[in-house]
Parts: sequence; structure tokens; C-alpha cells
Amino acid sequence: MRSVCLSLLLVSACWALPFQQTGFLDFMMEDESSGDAPTPPVIPKDPSVFFPKPQEPSIAPFEPVRPEGPVCPFRCQCHLRVVQCSDLGLKNVPEAIPADSTLLDLQNNKITEIRENDFKTLKGLHTLILVNNKITIIHAKAFMPLGKLQRLYLSKNVLKDIPANMPKTLQELRIHENNITKIKKATFQGMVNVIVMELGSNPLTTTGVDAGAFSDLKKVSYIRISDTAITDIPKGLPSSLSELHLDGNKITKVQAESLKGLKNLAKLGLSYNDISVVENGSLANVPHLRELHLDNNALTVIPPGLPEHKYIQVIYLHSNKIAAIGTEDFCPPSYNTKKAMYSGISLFSNPVPYWEVQPITFRCVFDRSAIQLGNYRK
Repeated sequence: MRSVCLSLLLVSACWALPFQQTGFLDFMMEDESSGDAPTPPVIPKDPSVFFPKPQEPSIAPFEPVRPEGPVCPFRCQCHLRVVQCSDLGLKNVPEAIPADSTLLDLQNNKITEIRENDFKTLKGLHTLILVNNKITIIHAKAFMPLGKLQRLYLSKNVLKDIPANMPKTLQELRIHENNITKIKKATFQGMVNVIVMELGSNPLTTTGVDAGAFSDLKKVSYIRISDTAITDIPKGLPSSLSELHLDGNKITKVQAESLKGLKNLAKLGLSYNDISVVENGSLANVPHLRELHLDNNALTVIPPGLPEHKYIQVIYLHSNKIAAIGTEDFCPPSYNTKKAMYSGISLFSNPVPYWEVQPITFRCVFDRSAIQLGNYRK
């Protein structure tokens, strides 16, 4: 019986299939099978099946990028709400100026006219520069949209009149070197925020400046009307003035009435005029004056009132016709602590014999180097 069983085992072993090596994946497939005979795995020849290559990015067809927001005018430069259009030979204000601009520079062009709608979208503009063009006409409504304008520069043009309807927000107006002949009383009406006013080098005359033309400028501290044909100091100047420059005119006399009310004036420029007389009491009307320029005039004596003036420290009197200097022309009779010391007195180019001037004359001068003397030249 034992021999019969052994024979049956040998027969079954002879008919069995050859041994086949199985891998790790084969065992997994056998575990997941439902009892059927295992199927040999198909191993791909391409390793990218398990390790795929990175996909190349797809390139879309080229399309031009359109800029967002406002576009800068052709040939101009725009940066941080500043539009620079100077030196381009422009004959008109360019179109398509960004509406959020705060500074527009159009100087050194060939613009002849400012039209009604040139600035209609620039409601936030603070500074407008139109210097050195050929502007003859400014439309009466051109500046009306500029509700925040603070600085307007119109110098070196050919304007005959000061523009109408300027913004009430204006703080600085420079309109020198034009052909302006008149300043009417209503010209600056309501312009209470102006601080700086430059009107020099225009063919102005005394009759062309209305009395009180500057009276509405309640905050103005600086006015320059130099190199014109005016013969008198304009009347009715605002009391807020701290600097008044009237150099290079044809003023012949300083009248006390002209300086009345200028209690805050600290600097008065009257150089290069034809002044021969400074009325007694004139300096008393400017009690806080610290600097007085009267050089290159026709004075024959030292202006009266200097010894009593508390604050004058600098006075220019060179290039006049002063022939004598008294011991009390500059300083009070005795030392007065309320009198400011002089830091500068110029007396050169006068026909005064300096060797006859007594040293005590300059007893209230801060230092000897502050006195400028020199030879007289005819």
C-alpha cells in the first residue's frame, strides 16, 4: 500500500509545470485575485510610464499688452502724476493729459494761445508751468476748472493783460517779462491765498496800477515789481507784506504815505531808481524793517529816521551823491539797548570825504568790518 501511494506521488510530480520565479508585484496580484490562475504581469519597456517627463508649457500666440490707466501725451514724460512736456516745440497744449496730474510743465515751447478746454479735466492740478512760450491770449474760462491750483508760472510770454478768473486757491503767481501795462483793482479780487507775486519787467506805469490793486491779497508776503516804468511806490499795499522789491524803476521820492500800514515789512528794495528824497517819517511807518536797499540812487543826505529805528540792521547807500555824514545820522546820541546793532552799512562810491567822518558816527555798528567805505568815481 505504501508503495502504491509513492508511485502516485511520483506520477503527479512528473506531470507538474516547470517552476516559474514570481516577483513582488505578482504576489500582490495573487492576493487581490478572486482565486483564478494568476496572470503574468506585463512590464512596460518605457520607464516614463512610472517616471513621466515634465510637460513643456504651452505658449499662447503673442498679443500686444495694452497699458492700463491714463496714457501719457505723445513725446511727453509722465511719472508720479508729473507731466513733463517742456522743450518739444509744441504749438498747443497737448491732449490726453492724465486727469490725476498734479504738475504740468509746458515751458520752452511755442504755444501761442491757451484755449477754453485745454485744462478742463485737470481738477487736481497744483502747479502749471507755461514759462517762455509765445502766449498772447488766455481764454477767460481756461483756468476755471483748476480748483486746486497753487502755483502758476507765466513769465517770459507776450501777454498784455493779467489772466481773468484765476483760481482762488492760487498761492504763487509769476508773470514777469510780459507786455502787461495795467493792473486793475479787480484783477486780484478774492485771491486771499496768494503769498508770492512777481510782476517785474513789464511796461507798467504808475497810472497803470490802480490804487488798492493789491488790497485783496490778505496773505501776500512777497511782491516784486522791478524793472518797470513806475515813478511811485504803489499805494494800498497789504499789511501782510514782509518783502517789497521795487528795484530798477523810475521812483523819484519815498513818501511816508506810500509806506503807511506796512507794519510787517522786513525788507525794502529800492535800488537803481532816481530817488533823491526820503520823506521824514517814512521809516516810522515800517517799524519792523530790518534791511533797506537805497543804493544807486540820487540821495545827497542820509535818510532821516535811522537813529530812532529799532530794528534796521542792514542799509545799502552806495553809489549815491551823499557828500556828508553826521555823527547822529545812524545811531542815537547815547548807547540805547533797544536799538539793534548794524551788521552792514555800505557807503562806497559817494562824494563824501571819508577822512572827515568821525569814528563815533558808527558807535552802534556791530563790527568795523560791517562798514564799507570806498573811493568816489564820477
